[in-house]
Amino acid sequence: MIELLTILVLSVFVGVEVISKVSSTLHTPLMSGANAIHGVILLGAILVTGSTDDPVFVGLGTLAIVLATVNMVGGFVVTDRMLQMFSRKRPRPDAKARP
Repeated sequence: MIELLTILVLSVFVGVEVISKVSSTLHTPLMSGANAIHGVILLGAILVTGSTDDPVFVGLGTLAIVLATVNMVGGFVVTDRMLQMFSRKRPRPDAKARP
């Protein structure tokens, strides 16, 4: 048990160090890749949950599906907001042109 906790703590430290060193221009491609991975995780959770009859595993699978869906949708929302930060502002059609 202590070994697993040590691995978890060390992986958190490594993850924070790796993510903090990534420049802001690379975050959007990394988020897109992460969204693809979360889609595969969601598909796997659906397949595994659908192949069991044990109510405990169905409950855990349903929880996994919900959490994977929230994670994937949240990733797309963050990616969309980051892309909006880099896009040009378009003038509104109802705004009058200034000479």
